[in-house]
Amino acid sequence: MNDKDVPQDDSTTYQGQKKLIYAVDDSGNYHGVKSSGWEVESFATQMAVDDLQEQTQDALIQARQGEVSPLAYHMLRLRFDISSLSQTTGFFQWQIKRHLTPKVFNKLSESKLNTYGEVMKLTIAELISLPK
Repeated sequence: MNDKDVPQDDSTTYQGQKKLIYAVDDSGNYHGVKSSGWEVESFATQMAVDDLQEQTQDALIQARQGEVSPLAYHMLRLRFDISSLSQTTGFFQWQIKRHLTPKVFNKLSESKLNTYGEVMKLTIAELISLPK
């Protein structure tokens, strides 16, 4: 992309910030150009955020109904997925999947709850509870 063609659409998803885009100048050299975003990227980002919020809300409803553990809600609320939670906690993915079930989650040791709490910056009391 030519540096004069870098979009400057004042994307609301950037919240007034600028993003560094690499573009080609008139001499054919790459250099960084600040962009305030572009409409297509803003639309895609907003769709992804809306989808995550819907998943989080669904997890909250399921947790309140006892179908999943509070961990499922907090994981999504804090933008973790099973893979990233596994990498940050040191638990295997299969273990986290088990911990998403209320029966298993309710029997977790304080040590395991502390591990989740440290990664998510939550106390155990916050981790095991849901918002009202």
